Amino acid sequence: MNSTLPPSPEPGAPGPSSAPQFGMPAGAPAPAPQKKRGKWFIAGGCGCLAIIALVVASCSAIVMNGSDDGEDTSTTTDSAPAAVEEEAPAEEAAPEEAAIEEEVPAEEEAPAEETPAEEEAPAEGDVPAEYTSALNSAESYSEMLHMSKQGIFDQLTSEYGDQFSEEAAQYAVDNLEADWNDNALKSAESYSETLHMSKQGIYDQLTSEYGEQFTEEQAQYAIDTIVADWNQNALESAKSYRDTMDMSPEAIRDQLSSEYGDQFTQEEADYAVENLDG
Repeated sequence: MNSTLPPSPEPGAPGPSSAPQFGMPAGAPAPAPQKKRGKWFIAGGCGCLAIIALVVASCSAIVMNGSDDGEDTSTTTDSAPAAVEEEAPAEEAAPEEAAIEEEVPAEEEAPAEETPAEEEAPAEGDVPAEYTSALNSAESYSEMLHMSKQGIFDQLTSEYGDQFSEEAAQYAVDNLEADWNDNALKSAESYSETLHMSKQGIYDQLTSEYGEQFTEEQAQYAIDTIVADWNQNALESAKSYRDTMDMSPEAIRDQLSSEYGDQFTQEEADYAVENLDG
């Protein structure tokens, strides 16, 4: 059987046999005594206060850090315009410097334009004696030897020639009054009459850097204008080969027509051999 036991009385509660308290009506049930919560309530309150204090301290730290950051930001913000204000004059000065740099060449170019005038040939009264001597020598080479302009310049400056300075020689050939085409023609006539050269041989001699050094136009004028009997020149050359070198008629023919020899035409060489004994 199940038995129902009466509930245990709470600690501190009066037992059932306790006498009723004063002031309470007889037979009325005694009020249940309240639990002792004072110590737990105080401890809990103190704990809450500690937590609140920690939260407040943390918030204060955050606020202070935020204040410091704000001051740094404001400082940085305030210093930025200062940098801009310092750079502004540099930007304004740049165009002025560029303008100065652009003006400098203009001042330096003025003397450069006057330089050629200073280097012009001296006036007749100011010509150095060396220049005059070089001009006199150039005139002699042109009139007597019918030399080319380049040939005269080389003769005037050569260490084996007149040994004038290049400036004096250049003055001479620039101021020499000469007909270079006529000089080329007279040189061609000399080669034809004394050496009995062929037309092509004379042209090569007139234009060669080791020869007369006339221009191609001057040499062409000479051989187009010269009056010469090229057959007779071939015959005179053939006789010279026969008499001085004892060459056979066929060897003479080859020498006269060879591009490395006299450069006569084949017809001119044949004429010379056929009339060799005439």
